[in-house]
Amino acid sequence: MPSRSEEPRRDATGSRRGSSRGGSDRGVPPRTGGERGGESSIGGISDARAYTPRGRTVREGGGAPAAGRAEQRRTPRSSRSQDPFRPALQVLDGGRAAATRAGDRQGGPARRDGAAGRTTVVRTVTARTRSDAATTAAPRRRVGGRDPRRDDRPPGRRPARKPPRPPKLADPGRRLRLGTALAMALFVAIGVRLVVLQAVETPAYADGGLADRLRTVKLPAPRGAIYDRDGAPLAHSVEARYVYADPTRVEDIEATARTLSPLLGIPASELATKMQPRKRINGVDSEFEYLARGVDIDRAREIAALDLSGIHTQRDERREVPGGDLAANLLGFTSLDMAGLEGLEARYDDLLHGEDGERTFEIGLGAPIPGGYSRTTEAKPGSSMVLTIDRDLQFMTQRILSEQAKAVQASTAAAVVLDVRTGEVLAQASDPTYNAARPRSSDPTDREDAATSFVVDPGSVHKAITFGAALQEGVITPETSFPVANAIRKGDTWFPDTHFANGRRMSVAGMMAYSSNVGTIQIADKLGPERLLDYQRRFGLGKPTGVGMPGEASGRLLPISEWSESSHGSVPIGHSVDATPLQMAAAYAAIANDGTYIQPHLVKETIDPKGNRTPAEAPVTRQVLSPDHAASLRTIMEAVTTVDNATGRAAAVPGYRVAGKTGTGWRLVDGKKQPGDVASFIGMAPAENPRYVIAVFVHSPSGGGGTVAAPAFREMMTFTLRHFKVPPSSEPAPKFTVFP
Repeated sequence: MPSRSEEPRRDATGSRRGSSRGGSDRGVPPRTGGERGGESSIGGISDARAYTPRGRTVREGGGAPAAGRAEQRRTPRSSRSQDPFRPALQVLDGGRAAATRAGDRQGGPARRDGAAGRTTVVRTVTARTRSDAATTAAPRRRVGGRDPRRDDRPPGRRPARKPPRPPKLADPGRRLRLGTALAMALFVAIGVRLVVLQAVETPAYADGGLADRLRTVKLPAPRGAIYDRDGAPLAHSVEARYVYADPTRVEDIEATARTLSPLLGIPASELATKMQPRKRINGVDSEFEYLARGVDIDRAREIAALDLSGIHTQRDERREVPGGDLAANLLGFTSLDMAGLEGLEARYDDLLHGEDGERTFEIGLGAPIPGGYSRTTEAKPGSSMVLTIDRDLQFMTQRILSEQAKAVQASTAAAVVLDVRTGEVLAQASDPTYNAARPRSSDPTDREDAATSFVVDPGSVHKAITFGAALQEGVITPETSFPVANAIRKGDTWFPDTHFANGRRMSVAGMMAYSSNVGTIQIADKLGPERLLDYQRRFGLGKPTGVGMPGEASGRLLPISEWSESSHGSVPIGHSVDATPLQMAAAYAAIANDGTYIQPHLVKETIDPKGNRTPAEAPVTRQVLSPDHAASLRTIMEAVTTVDNATGRAAAVPGYRVAGKTGTGWRLVDGKKQPGDVASFIGMAPAENPRYVIAVFVHSPSGGGGTVAAPAFREMMTFTLRHFKVPPSSEPAPKFTVFP
């Protein structure tokens, strides 16, 4: 490998002195003399290596620093940062050769390192201009034997050249000012944007995020109560709790279900099914599933104390029916959401339910945000109702009816107690019945109100309407009598009597006492079908009474156009006529009320949430019979309970005069006659000044009104008169002659 050469030195006159490192040791004379373009070579090796960032040529004059120039001693490493363009020039000028030329021009001194046998070059660096670098980097062209770019004047006479200006960003002050300006601009932009967000676009962003934070809680309106006529609660609501699960937060479904099962009385498997994660219709995970409704407050507190993950309780309402089955067929029941489903609860649901409220608030981390958005719409409690029902009388009526129905193996039975003077329903019982507090365990047929849905052919109890119309129209008088055969034919049908007169003359009282079909049909023939149908309507048959029960049957009257020859015999005695027990009871109440029909009703008054009482609408009234004719008819009907062998002797109440009528009809379902008989008795007491009317209808395999319904009537009327402290009759019933 060739040895390194020492850079030649140049004296003040431009001559070179060269010393070669190791040159004298090897016997190789140094090459002297000027080379064109400042190139020199020692031992055939280019001296461009000397022109590296570790050593640079220095322009000197006469081996000493030139006048007016500052001599600088630099190690090869310390000169690296003096000329930022040196690496580029080095490449352009060929590396070491450029360094050698620079050494030739500047005559840098050298010294030998005796210990290592190397020569150390010591350079004196003077300020250079870019023109010097360019001269070194590119070959010079001489013009007239002289390099036009070289200034041959002595160093002292040369003009001082300005050092090159550094880049603008190299100035630390500029960089600091620029950075400060950029930072301020950034902060100004952020500030402006914040102002826009907070002041200008706030509503849009707030509304966009508000929906995700809002929660709405329903505030149920307390449902109004239902009271009896004396203010005793028949159905009312109490505060309770509902227990629900958030399936997305329940950690251990099986363990949670087993824990809640004994507290809620619900099988663990059913609870576990409700806690299973599921999707709503919109694809969102369900976060609410009812586990139980109407839970007692104390029990709900026990559940809350367990702190089960995903299990919560909230305020709820539970409907309580203190009497259980007391008036259950009238009251009906509600859903778990306190919506009326049957009975009066359904009929007056709008009145009882009230208007639910709601609370909407912001929530964060599972709890309301203090000071956040909140809006509350207070719930408006429902109004309460006061019924005309008397709780004690209702209880006794139901008990008596149930016992009698059981005794005769009845499938359906109904009883109605009316206040004659007001048309108020004091009791309305049905059998079978159910527990309104647990309606879901009953059959739908058990929940029907038989008094308004039990459609029957009333039978002989209809004869009072025929007799009343005949009295009012002057066809008969209380003293009327005429011969009565044992049977009469109408069309292709024979209508016989149960008590044969054998053609003897019979009084109208006797006809009523023995329930003569023949005598009644003969009176109807004189009255005529048109007038009979008119009085049927006046007495309230053929349309609902409007008592207040939902789904009340209207019954049906046979139009004249549909009458056949046999209809002239069947209609007067209560066949081919569809009616309900309540309709027939209301017709008898008109007879008891001096001929004035008063629409029966169950609602006495309403009580709003503030306690203001509003009486119910006045019932519809109309005059059907004159007071005298009504009184005459009541007297005739007393024969039913007083005449020997009369059909209604079992209905007599000791100490009171009773007027009434027995009946035996049929039950109709969808217009079809059902097996068995419908035994009935409708009566009033005291007959001289009636206060109450009671109607009893029993559908049993067999039996007439005198043996099936009359005994139940007697017990009900006895209790009613005593319950309301009605004094006994002051005069005995008149004596009647059946066959004058």
